[in-house]
Amino acid sequence: MLEIQDLSVSYGAVNALNSVTITAQPGAITAILGANGAGKTTLLRSISGLVKPRSGSIRFRGEELIGRTVETIARRGVAHVPEGRGIIEELTVEDNLRLATLWCLGRHERQGAIEAIFELFPRLSGFSRRHASTLSGGERQMLVIGRAFISRPKLLLLDEPSLGLAPLVTAQLMELLRNHTDGTDLTVVLVEQNARSALSVSVDAVVLNLGEVVVSDTAAAVAADSGLRHHYLGF
Repeated sequence: MLEIQDLSVSYGAVNALNSVTITAQPGAITAILGANGAGKTTLLRSISGLVKPRSGSIRFRGEELIGRTVETIARRGVAHVPEGRGIIEELTVEDNLRLATLWCLGRHERQGAIEAIFELFPRLSGFSRRHASTLSGGERQMLVIGRAFISRPKLLLLDEPSLGLAPLVTAQLMELLRNHTDGTDLTVVLVEQNARSALSVSVDAVVLNLGEVVVSDTAAAVAADSGLRHHYLGF
């Protein structure tokens, strides 16, 4: 589904990514792990077109993404949820979702798509008329992810979705991601500093350090390698 080959990205004289090669399977979560400054966010921003790589290839469903605009990449089925939970606080929960439908769904599809998100996140359903500014951190994260799901992506890029969330909320969010990908063709690339949680729901895992791939293996193999975990992942 996603094939990244020899990807290099620089910010001036600083190399953020150096010859990174990664593949991600359809219907599975691939965790991208590493410390701050490892290049995780730059990787996602490169896939979604927000950053222009120096060299390399990013192929999604056989199509080269490098050189495409952000809008074109999104219309190809790539949804990017950046760190920070960007919602429009002045709008209601339902209006935040409705706004997300305008560019990708026909008028007759929109209400059904919103109702499907409320089924996926029942907690949001009770808050549909409330302003998004009143939501808790976990509820805001549900809304942001729901907004991404509403476009029916084939590739979902998640940047630190557990940041600032309580452990119980994090566990619920990770379980929802696993359940939503299982048995589908949705590919999820999950950037996380909470490596333990990410590995528990992922099929594959990639560990980055200073812009380079340290290891690319199954999530189970990475979780079982205590030396690797202690050195790069902090547990």
